[in-house]
This record gives sequence, structure tokens and C-alpha cells, in this order.
Amino acid sequence: MATIKNITEQQIAELCQGHYAGVDEVGRGPLVGDVVTAAVILDPNNPIAGLNDSKKLSEKRRDALYSEICDKALCYAVGRASPKEIDELNILHATMLAMQRAVQGLSVVPTLVLVDGNRTPDFGHPAHAIVKGDGLIEAISAASIIAKVTRDREMAELDAKYPEYGFAKHKGYPTKAHFEALAQYGIVEEHRKSFRPVAAYVDHC
Repeated sequence: MATIKNITEQQIAELCQGHYAGVDEVGRGPLVGDVVTAAVILDPNNPIAGLNDSKKLSEKRRDALYSEICDKALCYAVGRASPKEIDELNILHATMLAMQRAVQGLSVVPTLVLVDGNRTPDFGHPAHAIVKGDGLIEAISAASIIAKVTRDREMAELDAKYPEYGFAKHKGYPTKAHFEALAQYGIVEEHRKSFRPVAAYVDHC
């Protein structure tokens, strides 16, 4: 595995051949819920316009691209690690496990796996980490969109279950509103108990 910084257009063209998969994650920083990853193999004969880092897209645009990716990609898969696994493994190792699960879920065997960031787990396939790859490699952009929309929808479901916490708004991140809810209501089952802001409330739940 190599980590590639400042990737050139020529390097992108050389890497993005065959059935390569893009992989990205969402949800390393939140205090609650799964860390969610996605792996996507795009169809070069069925291009998707406007792919980009999910953080740079509006919610409406992400939702539209999510549907288009699901319709046009050769295949995609979502992987995750639960709060319990995050607490047991730590967030980095849980994220790597979730990435492995996403790639294992693909119905097409990738010739190469390209991951956003500076490290990859062992996929059993050749792999490279691409720094800021979610804005440079279309398949990674697609993976970031699938992972982001999936997790945001799960936060909306969690919000319906625990409306007092405001999960639909802050998505579980450590915001002032989230801290205030923790102070008032304590933690829920889906909180990551090993995370410091949550750990203070574990003995009181």
C-alpha cells in the first residue's frame, strides 16, 4: 500500500483503469452511531456528472447523486462498525474494519482499491491511499456520497427515536446542542462510550 499526496492527472489516469473501487468513510468524529463506509465501482460507460467530495455538496445535490450512483454504478456496498466495536477497537481500527466490510460486499472483484486519506487496511487487493482523494477520484467521491447520505439518514432515524437530542441537525457530532442534551438526558445505547465527552456520563446511565 502506498500513500499518494499531490496526485497528478497522469497518476489519476494510470490508477483509474479497470474495475477499480473508491472507498471513503463518514462518522469518525461523532459521539453516537456507526462509522459508515462505502465502496463504489463506477461504470465507465455510464458516467455521472458532478461527483465531488460529499462535504462540498448541498444535501439536495447529495441525495440526487446518491440515487444516480445507485442506478449507474457497476456495484456499490456499504460497510459499518457499531458503537460497541468502536469502543472495543478504537475509532481508527473500527474504521479500517468497516472499509474492509464495504469492499468485501462488492459484487464485482476490484482490480485496485483507492481510499481517501493516508492509510488503508488489508483488503486482499492492491490498494493506495489518496490524500484528499474524495475531491480528485470520481469513485472515491461517489463512495463519500453513498456513505454520507446513508449515515445522515440513519441519524434522522435516531432523531425520531430520541427527538430530544437533535441528532437530525448535528448528526451526532460534539456540538453545543449535543453536549446540552447529554447533560440533561444522559446517554443512549447508541452513544460511543469510549469517547471522552460520553464517558463522563457512563456511570450515570
